[in-house]
Amino acid sequence: MTTQVFDPWPDRYDQWFTTPIGRLIRAYETDLVLEMLRPAPGERILDAGCGTGVFTQDVIAAGATVWGLDVSYPMLARARQNLSRTSFIAVQGDMNTLPFRDQSFDKIVSVTAIEFIHDAGEAVAQLFRVIKPGGLVVVATLNRLSPWAERRRRSGREGHSLFHDVAFRSPEDMRHLSNVPYTWRTAIHFQKEEDPERARAIELDGRARSLDTGAFLACCWQKP
Repeated sequence: MTTQVFDPWPDRYDQWFTTPIGRLIRAYETDLVLEMLRPAPGERILDAGCGTGVFTQDVIAAGATVWGLDVSYPMLARARQNLSRTSFIAVQGDMNTLPFRDQSFDKIVSVTAIEFIHDAGEAVAQLFRVIKPGGLVVVATLNRLSPWAERRRRSGREGHSLFHDVAFRSPEDMRHLSNVPYTWRTAIHFQKEEDPERARAIELDGRARSLDTGAFLACCWQKP
């Protein structure tokens, strides 16, 4: 997928998270990411595929310094704008060839970027290369087992520029991206059209039953 595919999306991406259901989704996804990543003051954290910085800001709020990497200059420029006057360092680059030295970061997070990368195994290997031993790598993606993924695959078949060449993965699929043991959880057990109040009840039920079909799949590895 070419980098230009993402260039028209900063406005639409940010606006989605200002809708009632978008705000709810962002809250649930952020909670899960922060629970796994556990960012702390003084840490050096890489946000690989940071987009406009929607999730980056919460990592920074925990006191970490964050390097945000993205292939799309317009997305990265919006992130720099959204995160001005914070400890955010913008870097344009590709997850398959990270422009950082070995063991540069304490922790790494990547949210809904890996599905757009052809060689996801190499991307994960790059994340492990630039993180220190004992560091956490948290990668979130759209779950292949969810109705959300099927809808986006259908959109891709109908010509949607973002979804015609993506690889959505299940928890089992993600396991094969590294030999290091991992943990995973899902969130967003409701649909896009759901009433926000009913969506909260559906989410609580899905989490209570530990369903593997939530749209947001978050995985965590710890580098040996």
